[in-house]
Amino acid sequence: MPHAVSMPATGLQALILCGPGSSFPTFTSNPDENPKALLPIANRPMVWYPIDFCYRTGITSITLVCPPSAADAITAALNTNPFLTGLPHPRPDLVAPHGLDQNTGTAEILRLPEIRELVTSDFIVLPCDLVCELGGDKLLQAWMVRAVSLPDLLGDGEPPYFNGGLGVWYETKTATPIKGEETDFIATTPMPKPVVPISKDSLLPHLSYLTYSMPKDSLNDLVDEKKGFPIRHGLLRNHPRLRMLTTHRDAHIYILPKWILDFVQENERLETIGEDVIGWWAKAKWETGLSEKLGLKKVIEGRTGKAEANTSGPGNDSMTESGLLDSPKLRGHNLTSPEDFHKRHADKILGKPKDSIVPPILAYIHPSHADAPLLRRVDTAQLLLAVSLQLAKLPSVEETGFEAASPFAHAKKVAYPEGVKPRTTITRQDSLIADNVMVEEKTSIKESVIGANCQIKEGAKLFQCLLMDGVVVGKGCKLTRCILGKRSEVGEGSTLTDCEVQQNLLVEPRTEDKDNKIMSSSGLEASEQEMQEALEDFDDGDGDSALLA
Repeated sequence: MPHAVSMPATGLQALILCGPGSSFPTFTSNPDENPKALLPIANRPMVWYPIDFCYRTGITSITLVCPPSAADAITAALNTNPFLTGLPHPRPDLVAPHGLDQNTGTAEILRLPEIRELVTSDFIVLPCDLVCELGGDKLLQAWMVRAVSLPDLLGDGEPPYFNGGLGVWYETKTATPIKGEETDFIATTPMPKPVVPISKDSLLPHLSYLTYSMPKDSLNDLVDEKKGFPIRHGLLRNHPRLRMLTTHRDAHIYILPKWILDFVQENERLETIGEDVIGWWAKAKWETGLSEKLGLKKVIEGRTGKAEANTSGPGNDSMTESGLLDSPKLRGHNLTSPEDFHKRHADKILGKPKDSIVPPILAYIHPSHADAPLLRRVDTAQLLLAVSLQLAKLPSVEETGFEAASPFAHAKKVAYPEGVKPRTTITRQDSLIADNVMVEEKTSIKESVIGANCQIKEGAKLFQCLLMDGVVVGKGCKLTRCILGKRSEVGEGSTLTDCEVQQNLLVEPRTEDKDNKIMSSSGLEASEQEMQEALEDFDDGDGDSALLA
């Protein structure tokens, strides 16, 4: 249900990063033919959700970034998938830089020539696995109020630059937590309270200044190494009101100023946006001398280039995580605090301060109450199933009307009622049945998502299952909390619980399995080169010994 673009363009560009999907081994074993971005979430391609987020934000300059090897598959989907062909105009562009492969870091992508040439303004970076019901226009408003410099906004784009950035984090310990979901450690400090009343739906109360950010795994390694949690005195002296969060996760929604491209270019050791770019930027607001070591001052003042060697960049022994955390007292302040950032800009509307100031990086902490808009990354099979089932519970547009419907609501719960035979049980309040699905008699479908062109044979029972397009479920099968890949088939009389079935795979009749990834063994076959090497070994030595080796 693509929403028409009804708001003025924001002037921002959007980059949607379409990664390899290594966390979906059952369904993306060949990421070039089956990229993660096209896996279905509640019967829509995964990448549809961040694209829809951009349109609802008012961003129409949208570019999908993927490795060249996956470009054909994504291009074909953009031209044929009904949810992607139904997107409003202008349609998203696809860029496949030559230097991009399945192992390229997110910050390294910003360093590629094609991306640097493409980005001409402030921009937003999104992952292809983002499902965000929150209106992005509210995020942009909060960013513009708290992190944007009016001289930069209305000026001629010349340095020095003072626009800041914004990241988004959400709570993972919800009513339906996912076991093993990644989390991050972040430390924030409160922003000044608004002097004028704000609207009830404003995001400003949920904004704070980010002072520290790192993955929880990295924090655990640091604590093990130091036999405790070291914290730098300078951080506490600059920000005595710290709030530390350990169960939240980085949503990988980043609103970034254009100058960040030069910052990444100047620091070749930065590999990821979340851990490296955002993490070092946040520290540079309070760590004495760090902005100079990172070359931030050069970037902000527009003096980028390799003339000044950056000998103390990230990764140098003098700037390890432990050094940043547990050094002695702060020896002086050469950086402006986040609160002073706005005071310095209040003197002259369009005037820029003479002294360089590290712009702020803000953290939006998404509320975790039950009726908060859905915000989740879907980067594991467990999350794919959980979020799909959660979206299946949304009332359809047919039930609520277009204006009251969620942006993720489908037109109907059962798209093709003619395919459902009599004497079947389908719990429509928590299930989704796509187009051209054939459901035979005496079947039971409860709390499940069924993709297009599936066949559910007589007597089959499905509970909390996700079926991708073209799946065939045999007569009398019992499936519980299973994910079935495209065009797979489960033989009659089978019982599967908590299983994943690879695409195009046949599960033999009367199979009983639990907690298993059912995949083809074709990937274990020897390649032609390996076969040739084996034959050469056989020819060089004794035949019998070669066979037994």
